[in-house]
Amino acid sequence: MATFTLSFQQTLSTITTATMDTTQHSSGTEENEIILGTGMGPLRFGATMDQVRALMGEPEEIEESEEEDEFEHQAWNYLEEGYSLYFDREDDYRLSCIETDHPGMRLFGEAIHGKSPEQIQELMRQHGYEASEVEKMDTGEMRVSYEKEMIDLYFDEDELQFVNFGVFISEDLDVQWPA
Repeated sequence: MATFTLSFQQTLSTITTATMDTTQHSSGTEENEIILGTGMGPLRFGATMDQVRALMGEPEEIEESEEEDEFEHQAWNYLEEGYSLYFDREDDYRLSCIETDHPGMRLFGEAIHGKSPEQIQELMRQHGYEASEVEKMDTGEMRVSYEKEMIDLYFDEDELQFVNFGVFISEDLDVQWPA
């Protein structure tokens, strides 16, 4: 009996197609849809390494944290797909953060790659998120952060290049795993 694992993109394509065939289409089921505090597409914060491996396959590269890093973690890099997935030791190596530069990334159902900081801030405002922090880097890039929403958006030449977002953390610093 031959066994095989569908690639992440094939799996997501199947999920997306099945979703589109239903009468109610939710943008939250899009393969590259960022869902604040929850994950991206079928990747959900709190997933174990085995669950992520079953969905995504083997990462092209695994990075271990340095000794001086504040949090011990592993980063699984899926370079071809444009994803880095972070698993913190403190959280029993469950998926807690995603970084992506995928050109198809979406937020609130809208494509966001290449958008300006003002366009992203307006999109966030439209969805009730006002408090952003803007930092201009020494190298010329800009970071727009929404601390409570656990999302950092990075811009180069006023175009969104990549996003880093994670599981929500309570004011008591407790991880708020999605249901």
